[in-house]
Amino acid sequence: MLAKNFSGFALETGTDEAGRGCLAGPVTAAAIILPEDFEHEILNDSKQLSEKMRFFLKPIIEQHAVCFAVTHLFPDEIDEINILNASMKGMQECILKLKHVPEYIIVDGNRSINAKLGLKNSFGKQFSKEEIALLKSIPNQSIIKGDAKFLSIAAASVLAKTYRDEYMDQIHEEFPMYNWKKNKGYPTKEHREAIKKYGPTKYHRMSFRLLPDQLELNFFEE
Repeated sequence: MLAKNFSGFALETGTDEAGRGCLAGPVTAAAIILPEDFEHEILNDSKQLSEKMRFFLKPIIEQHAVCFAVTHLFPDEIDEINILNASMKGMQECILKLKHVPEYIIVDGNRSINAKLGLKNSFGKQFSKEEIALLKSIPNQSIIKGDAKFLSIAAASVLAKTYRDEYMDQIHEEFPMYNWKKNKGYPTKEHREAIKKYGPTKYHRMSFRLLPDQLELNFFEE
């Protein structure tokens, strides 16, 4: 059974992201505050759950959450600020979207939620001075493999993964030859072979190594 709380604060927020290693599509972040009495014997790190189980848990998590937020950061922004900064920025945006200001934040990984605040990028949300000050004011702790240790981070990982998968299913209809409905944009052999055959799309991350030899790429013509 995963732990319910790290800090002792009632409004403790767990946050996580999905899709960091993908070649196409957004990186998706989620943040959630769970009630103190919430528990679920099946809930775990989303990577340890089947797709069917993740989508089974999604409405349960949403129904019982005190509040939650989900954010997509798209390839243009990822390419500009890099995937690590985009992942962190997505979680920061989720914190700002919550209906309640967290008393404490726990984040999966080894990087503080306050890292790289207020990046001056061309795409996506620009943080105000007030938003930066708010994020700086909330105590937080990064926890390695936190999604396998704390309920709130696990719940955030499930929301991030399911919302991202739903998005990838949608854009699969536009470009079915890449089979994003199955591979979700990850660098599978099938996905790379489709990129080699058809070239990258507007949904691909051009800062990533899409093929062993980038010179072979030609953009997909719509």
